[in-house]
Order: sequence, then C-alpha cells, then structure tokens
Amino acid sequence: MLGVAKMQAMLWLLAAVFMLGAAVGLAQDAKQGHNYYDFFVKETSYSRLCKNKTLLTVNGQFPGPTITARRGEWVFVNVHNQGDKNITIHWHGVDQPRNPWYDGPEFITQCPIQPGTNFTYEILLSEEEGTIWWHAHSGLDRAGVHGAFIVHPKNGTDYPFVKNYTLLDKEIPIILGEWWSTDLNLQLEEYLKTGGEIHNSNAHTINGQPGDLYPCGKEDTFNVGVQRGKTYLLRIINAGLDGDMFFGVAGHNLTVVGTDGRYLKPFTVETIMISPGQTMDALLEAKRSPSTGRYYMASKTYLSNSRLAYQNGTATAILEYKDAPLAARRSTPVLPNLPNNTDDAVAIGYTAQLRSLASKEHPVNVPTEVDEHMLITLAINTIPCTTGNGTCDGPGGTRLAASLNNASFEDPHVDILDAYYYSIQGVYEPDFPNIPPFLFNFTNTNGSRRYWPTKRSTKVKVLEYGAVVEIVFQDTDILGAENHPMHLHGYAFYVVGRGLGVFNKTTDPATYNLVDPSYQNTVTVPKAGWVAMRFKATNPGVWFMHCHFDRHTVFGMSTSFIVKQGDTPESKMRPRPTNMPKC
Repeated sequence: MLGVAKMQAMLWLLAAVFMLGAAVGLAQDAKQGHNYYDFFVKETSYSRLCKNKTLLTVNGQFPGPTITARRGEWVFVNVHNQGDKNITIHWHGVDQPRNPWYDGPEFITQCPIQPGTNFTYEILLSEEEGTIWWHAHSGLDRAGVHGAFIVHPKNGTDYPFVKNYTLLDKEIPIILGEWWSTDLNLQLEEYLKTGGEIHNSNAHTINGQPGDLYPCGKEDTFNVGVQRGKTYLLRIINAGLDGDMFFGVAGHNLTVVGTDGRYLKPFTVETIMISPGQTMDALLEAKRSPSTGRYYMASKTYLSNSRLAYQNGTATAILEYKDAPLAARRSTPVLPNLPNNTDDAVAIGYTAQLRSLASKEHPVNVPTEVDEHMLITLAINTIPCTTGNGTCDGPGGTRLAASLNNASFEDPHVDILDAYYYSIQGVYEPDFPNIPPFLFNFTNTNGSRRYWPTKRSTKVKVLEYGAVVEIVFQDTDILGAENHPMHLHGYAFYVVGRGLGVFNKTTDPATYNLVDPSYQNTVTVPKAGWVAMRFKATNPGVWFMHCHFDRHTVFGMSTSFIVKQGDTPESKMRPRPTNMPKC
C-alpha cells in the first residue's frame, strides 16, 4: 500500500493536472469568444497642447482599449512588446485567487516582458463586479499604458442599483489622466541620477484629451451625447500618476454606487474626490434645463499638501443633449462649480460617505479577531547622495526617498515570487516591521531633521495562511504631510476606521465601523491622519503594496506580503507557468 505522504503527493499531482487541464480548456474557450485580447505595446505619435510627441501606448490608443467580461470569468491578454524597453501590465483590482504569477508588477511577481517578446496573462475574476482597470507596472509607463476593465454581473443577475441594467442607456468610461509635453522617462532617468523631484504634468486629461480650456484642445475635446430622461453610468477611473482629483458635471448631481469593483450604499453629490488607482461608479440622470444643451464635465487637482507644486489646470469634456434645440446645442458649455484645490473638507467629507451595501445579496464579512496588528508610517525621506560630486537635487543636497516604517523599498534583480517559490536566498529580507522603528508626534509640522533619513531595503512581510491582518496607515509630516492612496494587490480590504492626527490604539478602535465598511483595494490615507483596514490572508503568493502616487513608489513607498500556502490544494498557489518572462 502507498504511504500517507505518497498518497497526499499523488492527490496533489492529480489536482494540479486537473486544474491545468481546466485552465487550458478555459483558454481555448476564451480565444473563441470576447475574453481574449491582443495588446501591442508600441510608441505612437500624438499631438496635445500644440506639440507632437511619441508616447508608449497599447494598440496605438490613448487611453488603451477597454476590457469587458462578466463576474467569475477568465480573461486572456497576450501582450506583445513592440517598444524599446521592458514592460509589464497589472490588472488593478483583480484579486487573482491563487494566481499571483499573472499579477504584473515587475520584479515582484515576474520579470518584465522584454522588447521583441510577448507574454499571455491569465486573469481570473472572482468577486469583482463593476469598474476596475489595467495599467503598466514598470517605471512610469502607465502614463500612456492604461485602460478600463469593466466587469458586468453574471448572466441572469442585475446591478443592485437598477432593477434591470438594460434600463441604463449607456455606460461611459471616464478616465482621468495626465499629459507631459516631454518624455517622462527622461525625468525618471534624471531622478535616478540626482534624486530630485519628478515634475508635474503639463495638463490633466479626460479620456486622453485636455479639453478646450487648454491650448489647442478645442477640436478634440471628448464629447458624449445624451438624451433627456435617460440614466447613464459613468465609470470613473483616476489613472493619473500624481494627483487626487475633484470631478463633477455642471448642472447634474452624481449618485455614487460603487468603488474599486465593489458596490456601495448609493449617495448623491455634486463633486467626487478620487485618488490615483481608485475607480468610482456613478449614475447621472439626464435632466437638462430648457435653455441649455451642453455641459462641461471637469476635473482638477485636489492638493492635500499646499507646499507642493501642482498642475493647476482644469480638464474638460462635454456632455451634449442630442435632443436639445439647435441653439442650445451650439451654446457655450456651463462649467461645474468645483471646490478650491485645497478644500480638505469636501475631500474628507466625500470619502467618509463610502459604505458597503451590506445586503443579503452583497454581504460584508468583517473579521473581528485580529492575528497581526501592524502600524505602518508613510513618509517622504532622504538618503545620502551617491553622485560623483556628492551633490544631489533633494533637500540639503540629498536624494529624495520615501518609506513605509522607515524602510525604503528598492526592486531586486530577480522577482520576489520566484525567489520565494524556489527558495532563492538573498533576494529579499523577510523582516518588515509591524511597528515603526521610532515613535514621535507623527503629524508635528515642526518635526526634527533627525527623522529625514531612511535606508534602501527589500524588506517584506511574511503572513501565515488564514491570518487576519489589521493595518493602520499613519501619515507623517517628516517632509510634508499629504494624502497617500495605498493600494494592495491580490486583495480587497475593509476600511474599518479613519481619522485625523496620530492614531490612538486605546481609544480609536472604539470608533471602527464593523457593520458596513467600504470594501476597497485602494484607500486614501488623509494628510496628517490615519486609516485602519482589515483583510484575511487567504490568497497565497506574493502581493505588492504601495502608494499609487507613482513618484512615491519610485521613491520607495512600498513593500510586499508573502502569504504562505495552506494545507489543501484549494489553499495553494497554482503551478508556476512554464513561459514566464526571464530576467
């Protein structure tokens, strides 16, 4: 008879073979249907702000193509790198259960796709439903390489906010982005040399266009036609690298019904605040006034740190009533009354309204017993200058950096997932701390320069399978307090608490919302404040966590979670694909 160990090994092998066969079958089915996509990454010439430049895009489109699928389906995207630099793609908001190989961040879960090669991503949808998105996860490439990813309900089911989704006249992706008149990669190269700041964009964009308040923007302003009495679903994505955004539509309220691929209790506002990485689903009821046929959609920066330079323009698109009288359709569009750039009250008030549905069909399951408590400080820091002449462009001649618990992450040269999977030593340090190395008044605006320095590291946090984790993100004012949109790959999490000032572990947990907290993958940590979130580590693999301001990620405000495998086939990672790109 076979021994117990051999029997378990055989059962695991049979299970793996079955799963591989099922995946192959799904891939063949997808290629025959609408769930298979080819992405050709290449340089494309574009004209904005009266100037031409080349931009890295997918299929020559800016923004890139929209992916559509239904909840629980597989999606296959064959990425062909026709550019001249390495590239990866991340499927932002997709949990990828047991499937970290296809998550996308370079040197975290994979080596990049090299020029002249291709790689097919297998994207496994599970609980996501609503608006998510995809983008490059290499350098600053997502400035041009990004697009919407729409997950519709399963056949036979409906959105919870309408009785029948066919009653929606149209679903309209609204992608908020940015435009640099120069090559953004040159800025990245300059930062790597001198450690100085990465400069702001030259314009905001809506669906790739700055709009007619910017030079040479009038002819190509994004325009969407609507009809009075109809209801439209705006799928709003902040794909920008560098700014929280206010967004509104003149003459119309927006009823927010979802965020980050999950549903919310509906609430109605004039203005939304959306951070980089986040998505918002909002209903717009077309109720024009008799004399007006054209209205501006508009977006502008919400600046949480008034000491920073920022792009102070307003991007516009046009909402036009096709059934309005001709004179009304030729009228000058009306601008929405967006808040001032530094209006903290509007931004904080908006975020406070995000609540999960907590219904029978869309229940919440907030973990109540916590195994791992983590307090993670977010900071802008400095590291010593390493140029030949000893002078850099950061504060006091140093290099700018950023950190989590004073550990400033730098990419290894072998991806962490392979290093973990094959037990390769020396690639990462498994000792990311649960608390910051020193405690002080984190939000003191007159903090000592002794807290400026940080060190580069590859520290990651290792979690046992099934552990319940609570993370309190605490902003600091080491080199200026500001919002930070923190994104966790591989998981959505419950945002159970938030507040201003320094988190108090004795009194603040009493204010937690454990009934209907929002379920997000990207949370806005308020300037000089904190956010508490919880998740259960039941998705084995390596999962990146970082600030979604791209300059902060480049500076080092990131880490990874290694979630160990469980004891059953259903709690283990899927087998490593044989065609993974090589470093």
